[in-house]
Amino acid sequence: MTKIGYARVSTIDQDFELQQERLKAEGCVIVRAEKVSGASREGRTELATIVEFLREGDELIVTRLDRLGRDTRDVLNIVHECEQRGAFLTVLDPHVSTRGEMGHVILTVLGMVAQMERRFIKERQREGIEKAKAIGIYKGGKTRLDYTLILRLHQEGCGPSAIAKAAKCSRMQVYRVLGKTGGL
Repeated sequence: MTKIGYARVSTIDQDFELQQERLKAEGCVIVRAEKVSGASREGRTELATIVEFLREGDELIVTRLDRLGRDTRDVLNIVHECEQRGAFLTVLDPHVSTRGEMGHVILTVLGMVAQMERRFIKERQREGIEKAKAIGIYKGGKTRLDYTLILRLHQEGCGPSAIAKAAKCSRMQVYRVLGKTGGL
C-alpha cells in the first residue's frame, strides 16, 4: 500500500508548500502538486498521472476536498476511478476516507459545499467588479503570464517545459498562450 499525496493551488502566485509538508507528514511517499484551477479536471495532468498510477490498496491523500476539485461530479468521478483501481481517497481536513460507506456520503456533501463555495466566490467577485466599474476604478484583472516571454522563447525554439520553467507557469498554460496567440 502506497500513500500518494496531491496538492493543488489555483494560481501561479499561490504556494502549495504547506500542503506538501502536511502530506509528507501523513506518510505520503509520493507527493505531486500543480498550479491549476480546481473548477474542472481539464489541464490537471498531475492528478491524471496519480489516478493512472494508483494500484490495489493505494491511498490518495489530499489536505482538503477543495484541493481535489470544486465540482461535485468531478470529485465523485475521481472517487469512482480510485475505487475502480482498488484504491482509497482520504481527506485530512475534515478527516474523511472512502474506506467506509459513511465516507462516501460525507464526501458527496463536502463536494457539493465546495461547488457552492466556488459559486459564491465567483458571485462576490462579479459584484465587486460591477461596483468598481460603476465608480470608474476597474481596470481589469492583472496579467499573470508574460505572453511576450512565452512567444519569444517559443520562436527561439525552446520546448514547452523550458518555457514553463522560464515563465514560472505550467506547460498547460504555455500551450494555452501559444494556442490563443497562434503560436502553435
